[in-house]
Amino acid sequence: MSERFADMVKVPQVPAARMLADANARLSVELDAPASAALDVVLAELEKKEAYIDVLRLLGVALPPRERVWWSCLAARDFIGKAPDNNTRALAASEEWVFRPTPENRQKAGETIDLADPDDETVNCAIGVLYSDGTLGTGDLATMPAPLGAAEIVAFAMNVVAMDNHEGDFDAYLQLLIDRGVDIARGGNGNLDRDGAGPGTEE
Repeated sequence: MSERFADMVKVPQVPAARMLADANARLSVELDAPASAALDVVLAELEKKEAYIDVLRLLGVALPPRERVWWSCLAARDFIGKAPDNNTRALAASEEWVFRPTPENRQKAGETIDLADPDDETVNCAIGVLYSDGTLGTGDLATMPAPLGAAEIVAFAMNVVAMDNHEGDFDAYLQLLIDRGVDIARGGNGNLDRDGAGPGTEE
């Protein structure tokens, strides 16, 4: 089995099929692995079948909330550029929540969604923050469940948007997105192609 997906200590130790079911997510290919198969087994099978989009989809489901948002923020940075010269309110607020995942920062990220330009794809990051605990937000909204799988799908969507902005090196960039997600799942910061550490996701 491929060692590419070994040692992902940050992800829940439950079968990949359960992760998908809990997030109301489906893969596009039929798996040979049993329903009880661990995440690394399923990811290795998807890699063997060259189902790389499904690998991204499953990583978006498997990563914990904070790590998932950071993964999406890195993808957003890939196509809008580095801070502070290149910024959106949604992305800056989402990154701040990764640094300090407080209720106040979560609320600030949520407030950027309605203020964003219609073509601002980085709102996917802020939506991931807002729904990070499975509810619609803070305060009174904390008693209302978020749409099932919404936080997971927006992280996947952010990576897909980033891919669309890398047509010249699509295949190599797709592999980078996968390796970045795996690095974050191992406790790294995902900065595989960058200088500097960034906020990372370590507790």
